[in-house]
Amino acid sequence: MNVTLDANALFDGQGLQIEVGSYNRARIERAICGLDGVLSIDLGERTREIRQRGTLRAPSRAAMQARIDSISAFIDDGTHTLRSADGQEYRNIRVDSFKQIDECTSGPGIVVEYEIVYMQLGV
Repeated sequence: MNVTLDANALFDGQGLQIEVGSYNRARIERAICGLDGVLSIDLGERTREIRQRGTLRAPSRAAMQARIDSISAFIDDGTHTLRSADGQEYRNIRVDSFKQIDECTSGPGIVVEYEIVYMQLGV
């Protein structure tokens, strides 16, 4: 099974890594007269960061740019679903950035190392 974004197989599976951070918690803290310390109200889990690193391969620069453009189109402030190769599903994620780390020519085409940062919104 490949890694997919909204059921689109945009990524090469070889060397792909997904790193899932922990959820952040939201809270309100207020000082109250007569209380030693603060009142803290827990508002629950909010977001967590997910990072994906890997390589993309294409036979030409034009084909590589088309792949990068199709991935970058998901940076649209909408929410999406990321499914990993092991079947793990991350729903309600926003694509925050696509960063091209390195590019080189290799054998029959172009290879680009990349990093994508997702934000999984509150549960």
